[in-house]
Amino acid sequence: MNCNLKRFLSLLLLFALFLTPVCAEEEIIPPAWDVPDYVTALLEVASEEVGYTEDHGRTKYGEWAGDPAAQWCAEFVCWCVDQVDQRTGTSLLRSVYPYYTSSNTGKNWFIKAGRYVVRKGRVEGWGYEWLKGSDSFIQSGDYIPQPGDWVFFNWGGGTDTEHVAMVEYCTRDRLGNVTVHVIEGNNPSSVQRNEYDLNSGSILGYGTVHDVADITMTFGCLGEKVYTLQEKLAYLGYLDPSLVTGRYGDGTVEAVRAYQEAHKLKVNGIANLQTQAKLDAEYTQAYDSDPDIWGVVDDDEDF
Repeated sequence: MNCNLKRFLSLLLLFALFLTPVCAEEEIIPPAWDVPDYVTALLEVASEEVGYTEDHGRTKYGEWAGDPAAQWCAEFVCWCVDQVDQRTGTSLLRSVYPYYTSSNTGKNWFIKAGRYVVRKGRVEGWGYEWLKGSDSFIQSGDYIPQPGDWVFFNWGGGTDTEHVAMVEYCTRDRLGNVTVHVIEGNNPSSVQRNEYDLNSGSILGYGTVHDVADITMTFGCLGEKVYTLQEKLAYLGYLDPSLVTGRYGDGTVEAVRAYQEAHKLKVNGIANLQTQAKLDAEYTQAYDSDPDIWGVVDDDEDF
C-alpha cells in the first residue's frame, strides 16, 4: 500500500469518526422562575389529551370553538386553558392566555399584553427586543422558553403564524444543544409530544407566562408596554396624565422627544433600549424616594 493511499484511508477514518453521532445525554433545564400552579394544571390537561386523534377531519376542540372541521392547533391549546378554568375556577382564558382561532391573533395578543419574545430580529410593527436586565438585543437562543409558554411557528420562513404548541420543558445535551419539548395538536392529525431545536428557523417566537423582555416602541404601538412607558413619563412630568392610554400617539412621541433632549440622548421620539434604560432608572429612583407614596417618618417617632 503506497503512502498516499495510507494517508487517504487515515483521513477517511478520522472523517468518519468526526461524523459519528454522539450519544449525548440530555438533562432537563430547571425553570428560570417558579412554575405557577395554573401552568402545572394546564400541562396536566394537555398531557391527558396526548393520543387524541381527529375523526375524519373533525375534533372536539374545533367543535368547542364553533368549527368542528377547523385546523385545530390553536383550538387545542385554548381548549386546554378553558378546561383549567372550569376545573379550578380560574379565569385564565383572555387574561393570561388568548382565545383565538385565526392565524396571527394569538401572537398579536401576546405582543399587546407585553409578553411576547421574538426568537431573533425585530417584532413587526414595533422594533427590537431585549431581555430584562440586558444591554443588547435578543439573538437566537438567548431565551429558554418556560413551561406553559406558547411557541408560534411558520414553516416557510414567513412572519405569519402557521402553528402553535405548548412548552412542556426544555433539555440541554452535553454539547450545549437545547431542545424545546412541546405538546401540540393538529400536527398532522393528533395530539402529540414533539421536540424542536431551540434555534429552529421555523420558530417565530414565544407567548410567555412571565414578563421577561422589553421592546422598542414607536408611533402606532398599542399595549401594556406602552401604558407602562406613559405612566413613567407622566410621573416624571413629561406627559399629560390624560394621555396615559396605552396607545403611542403624537403626545407620547413629543414626550419621549422631550425626555431624550433633556438627557442628551438621540432625539427621535422612539422609546429604544437606551431611552427606556435611562427612564427606568430615573423613575425607580424618584418613585422610591417619593414621600407622597411612602410617607415621611419622623426620626424621633417611637415604633
